Amino acid sequence: MNILAENTDIIFPGLGIHLKNVGSFFHVFGIDIAYYGVCIALGMLAGYLLAAWQAKRTGQDPEFYLDFTIYAIVFAVVGARLYYVLFRWDMFKDDPASIINLRTGGLAIYGGILGGILTAVIFTRLKKYPFWKLADIGGIGLLTGQIIGRWGNFFNREAFGSYAKGPFRMLVNVKDTSWYFDPSTSLEALKTEYAGKTTALNRILEIRNNAVTRGGETYVSVHPTFLYEGIGNLIILLFILWYTKKQKKDGELWFIYLGGYGLVRFFVEGMRSDQLFLWGTGIAVSQLLAVVMMLVSVVMFIYIRKNGADAAYAVYHAASRTKETASAKSDNNDNKDEEVSSGGKTAE
Repeated sequence: MNILAENTDIIFPGLGIHLKNVGSFFHVFGIDIAYYGVCIALGMLAGYLLAAWQAKRTGQDPEFYLDFTIYAIVFAVVGARLYYVLFRWDMFKDDPASIINLRTGGLAIYGGILGGILTAVIFTRLKKYPFWKLADIGGIGLLTGQIIGRWGNFFNREAFGSYAKGPFRMLVNVKDTSWYFDPSTSLEALKTEYAGKTTALNRILEIRNNAVTRGGETYVSVHPTFLYEGIGNLIILLFILWYTKKQKKDGELWFIYLGGYGLVRFFVEGMRSDQLFLWGTGIAVSQLLAVVMMLVSVVMFIYIRKNGADAAYAVYHAASRTKETASAKSDNNDNKDEEVSSGGKTAE
């Protein structure tokens, strides 16, 4: 979480893009509205709308998913915040009240996923609804929300990657970054903060040592990992929407999402400069979970494919085809009756 200098530039020199005076919030009737929160809210709205469309596409009731979405959003946000606080407790232990301040960032998607899953388990049991059927739709909504919500990291100048010098590098004003990227921060302070985390320390030092100066301002040159993750998630989403017509069992779409996101996150997390670590270790918890997600998804996809319930899309369209066939037969019989009643001639 960063205390941002208001209205600084963000530059993509390799792409010829120079965004001037980019703020992290705007004012409405004297109230500061963070772009981070706006991105999260838009992601939630778009996630529900696409999920509702998918539900209708597969013969399910969109209103049922609206009820679920309301509960899922609340508990997903709670889970995302608690997960972040759990692995960054040193940032909150002296000011516990700051835990409820979400405007400056600090949500971890894995916590949001866990919160959403727990909500889905309870909701489907209470409603006596197939869990995997809901999970397939919920995964699409969640993925859509992630694609849009990640842009909140752009406005907050956070969750970026290691030093970059390629065409997609992003220059961020050092005043808008965490304290450890500031060249004035002592090396000893960094070594203390990252004791036992050599890879992370070297990554931060590389960013600091390659800072550049433009127009009297100092910038760090980094990978825009929020953009990489967003593009990766968009590819997964498009694949899932295409695969729906080929789906045979409920749960397949959920595990495509879970495994696909695990793959994307594993590589993106390897570039991140603000990783969350397992307590007292240099192990990036998000990469570890990404590997677990991929392995579980492959095993469960194979299992469900062989043993799961028929998919909503397949059932819905099989029923539709049955109705169409029955209707066609009924029309044909009506025509025959008309021919008989008119002496074998078509009635006029």
